[in-house]
Amino acid sequence: MRIGTITSVNFNQFKVRVSTEVRGNSVNLAGVIYYFGNIGSYLKTTNSIGEQLICEVVSIFDTDMQVNSAAYDVDSTREVLLKPIGTISRKGLFNLGVGIFPAIYSEVNIVTFEDMELILQTSRNNELCDKIHQSFYLGESKNLINYPIDISINSFFNIHSAVLGNSGSGKSNTIAHIIQEIHKKKDNSAIGSRILIFDVNGEYRNAFEHHDKCPNLSVRFLKPNIETVEDGYEPFFLPHFLMNIDEWSAFLMATDATQRPFWDRVLQESYKFYMISTRAGDERQKLINYLRFKICNLLQTLHSQGDSETAIITAAKSIIYGISELIKLDEALEAACREEGIFEDLRELFTSCTISFGENKDKLRKALQTVRTKVNDDDVREVMDYRATTEEFFDYRFLKQAANMALLEEDAKGNGRIREYTSTMMTRLDFFLDNDNCLFMRKNPPNVRKIEDYLDWLWQSKCAVPSQTNMVIIDTSELSRDALETLTSVTSRLHFSYRKKLKGSERREKPIHLVLDEAHRYIKKDSKYLLRENIFEQIAREGRKYALYLLISSQRPSELSGTVLSQCSNFIVHRIQNEVDMNYVYSILPYFSDDFANKIKQSVPGEALVFGNCVAMPLHVRIKQASPEPNSENCKVHEEWFKTFPPLPPPLPQF
Repeated sequence: MRIGTITSVNFNQFKVRVSTEVRGNSVNLAGVIYYFGNIGSYLKTTNSIGEQLICEVVSIFDTDMQVNSAAYDVDSTREVLLKPIGTISRKGLFNLGVGIFPAIYSEVNIVTFEDMELILQTSRNNELCDKIHQSFYLGESKNLINYPIDISINSFFNIHSAVLGNSGSGKSNTIAHIIQEIHKKKDNSAIGSRILIFDVNGEYRNAFEHHDKCPNLSVRFLKPNIETVEDGYEPFFLPHFLMNIDEWSAFLMATDATQRPFWDRVLQESYKFYMISTRAGDERQKLINYLRFKICNLLQTLHSQGDSETAIITAAKSIIYGISELIKLDEALEAACREEGIFEDLRELFTSCTISFGENKDKLRKALQTVRTKVNDDDVREVMDYRATTEEFFDYRFLKQAANMALLEEDAKGNGRIREYTSTMMTRLDFFLDNDNCLFMRKNPPNVRKIEDYLDWLWQSKCAVPSQTNMVIIDTSELSRDALETLTSVTSRLHFSYRKKLKGSERREKPIHLVLDEAHRYIKKDSKYLLRENIFEQIAREGRKYALYLLISSQRPSELSGTVLSQCSNFIVHRIQNEVDMNYVYSILPYFSDDFANKIKQSVPGEALVFGNCVAMPLHVRIKQASPEPNSENCKVHEEWFKTFPPLPPPLPQF
């Protein structure tokens, strides 16, 4: 239907005179009401080669209005300014931008629902709807009022996406609604989905705890640092032995120069201590032989320092006693060492540490030679070549023994400041060993010894198909910052490492989507991030190849890693009023414009600007309310302040 005529054409703006036959701000076309007189609504015109140009209303004014006019003149001449958005070709394909502009006096018409199907390409999706679900309902268009916006599942979920906005703008509702909407499909429900949510505020459980409308949605609610099932949450575990050297160094705040190499040695020695306590036969004898060599080498190093014999013997007695106490910290290790004669060797060495008139008279040297004769050098070289990978299981309790043994070795070498250099790291180690906040790293799911076992436990992959988990929600609301960064980073890295091992078509099967709630808390753009290399930046760059995708949610985009945000191709941006955040989004996204910024600032909670691969052109959408909603509602202060409490019971009679 004709709305008016173009009276002026600029490269970024068309002026249109509204026809006097059109009254009000809406028209009835084939029984459908179209509102064209609103800022942001759509109109179309045609260029000289028959292409349809889709435009957005950016201004409405009355050209006949006089300054001193006393009354509204309904018959006055109205004009609108249009901003060109894109072009529908003669083949029915929509593309952003305009190649050939319209001529002056070209007619301007209503954009119909049929036009929107061409623009959003939903008609193509409908061709396959009988076979498989192609899209999900997001909400209603704010531009073309009452028009339902369907988003392609493949376009939204086959690349990284971001949901941004101030606190209370509707981010959690948007994510919950999208997941609910997809899993509410009656036929061919998404039983093959794998969605992992890091629930930083503990609000998503409410949206998925009762999923009667999603019969094929199997959800696990996990929480770190609980011993048994509590309030519907199962214990979450992140085995320490699956952490690599980077993750350990980050958690322990180890520096690269001194502490990182030291900790690498501690991890390897912990693995060997664990092997001594668990192996039997010839293998255990080789490991005990290695320990005997370490003791002799440590004392020989001390003996060669050139100090006075009194100082050497005093230090040797301290080291021998320290080694004995370290071994006794673990019953299995102590039993193995007693059986293989280590304690007899230590007793012989300790007995030789005597001083008479300032001289030892080579007693310690001779005792060392005696013990050294028991050492098989070939076995020592074999054990020294043992190198634990990041997936080798060991008991975390051996970390303390290994760290103290390494410190003793450095002391024997004369490195008197090693304890000073490693004091922060050793304090963090004590925190890991003793603090309840790290319980989830010290515990281990049953029968988990490698990454594949761990992921099978997390997703319950070995269960029967109806019981397989296709959504895991980890409540991290009670974790400290360092524990949160460790949990999110290591869990994500394990998924990434596993999927990188897949070959051929297996990489495209069983895709995994990581929902990163409050992502600015653990995807930092500055050097304060604990890990040297942010694993999420690596996933953002390479994850698509292995069907591992990020869905980022953040109220502070200015604190997010620019690498991660720039790799996102779909954006749902709720209200952002902070200029720093808005400018950061503006700088990261090259196609972001001032018009977008104004819409975002003026959006009310629940509304968002949607743009990227998932839509042919930017859309202003009122997101549908999730049902049930996540537990993110604001406090109603007036109700809480003036709440009426029940009267207190009468006091008991006094006798």
